[in-house]
Amino acid sequence: MDNLVKVHGAGGYDSDFSDDEEGESSQRGLKRKREDEILQKPFQKGGHSQVAHRSFHSNEVDREEARNRRAHLISLNAFERHKKFVSDYILYYGGKMSDFKRSAAKDKTDMDVVRENHRFLWRDEDEDDMTWEKELAKTYYDKLFKEYCIADLSRYKENKFGFRWRVENEVVCGKGQFQCGNKRCEKQEGLKSWEVNFGYVEQGEKRNALVKLRLCPECSFKLNYHHKRREVKAKKKTWRRSEENLEPRQKKKKRSKSKSSSHSKKHKHKDRQKRHRNHSSSSSSSSSSSSSSEKSQDSDKDSGDEPEDQSEADHWRGPAPVVEEKSREEEFDEYFEDMFL
Repeated sequence: MDNLVKVHGAGGYDSDFSDDEEGESSQRGLKRKREDEILQKPFQKGGHSQVAHRSFHSNEVDREEARNRRAHLISLNAFERHKKFVSDYILYYGGKMSDFKRSAAKDKTDMDVVRENHRFLWRDEDEDDMTWEKELAKTYYDKLFKEYCIADLSRYKENKFGFRWRVENEVVCGKGQFQCGNKRCEKQEGLKSWEVNFGYVEQGEKRNALVKLRLCPECSFKLNYHHKRREVKAKKKTWRRSEENLEPRQKKKKRSKSKSSSHSKKHKHKDRQKRHRNHSSSSSSSSSSSSSSEKSQDSDKDSGDEPEDQSEADHWRGPAPVVEEKSREEEFDEYFEDMFL
């Protein structure tokens, strides 16, 4: 019995020792877990104790593939990206590359819009209901120089002519003014100015415009092949004088006439005196004639002095006449009168 108790006691002692070891190992395991939790980064996930499912694996693969595709598309430019999408569409859905080419049949440039909405002469009626196409054509029209025209005389035998306004480069080079206005001629000698009634059809409506152009003799013959046109010639300069400027000049003329008449009368009076003296020396019986001559002399003096007094008084009757000075625009107009016929 004693032996059994000892064994039991020994067994009990052994069991107590094993419990202490298990407690220490469990504490160590808890410490490790806490350390692992502390050292674990926020984006890391805990390890799976079991094998992952196929769906989870396929989702992860798809996400990784999508990341790679996005990075590849970002690295391409817009045109290369467009080509890749088109090639992928043809690869998966079928078709041809010719089906994806854009049709250029309806494409229009700014010049095409201007040609469609152009007017040779813009009226107030044409400016109603303005669209952006008409506004573009109107701005182009405002930049043209509408003094002289450029003509196309290639079909002059059919009595068909083409006219258009000049652009800035043509004005700078003198085309149409100092050179022949024909599109295919560059002569500069013997130019003549012509005035033509230009009839044309525009926007389904017949219109007329009076235009001017300068042509050389050969091109002038082509222009007048069927009908004689009106030639514009330079006018002689006529100085315009106002009534205020005319009045003082007329007064000056009258004064000069009165002075000349008084001067002539004085000479006549002196001649008469000389004759009278000669006559008195030759004959002493001329007292009556001398008295009459003196009277006539006095009358002549009075008549001769009056206009002189009047002419001198006219200078002091009022202020001097004001001569109107020409403005700069009028001087320019007179200067360019011969240039712009």
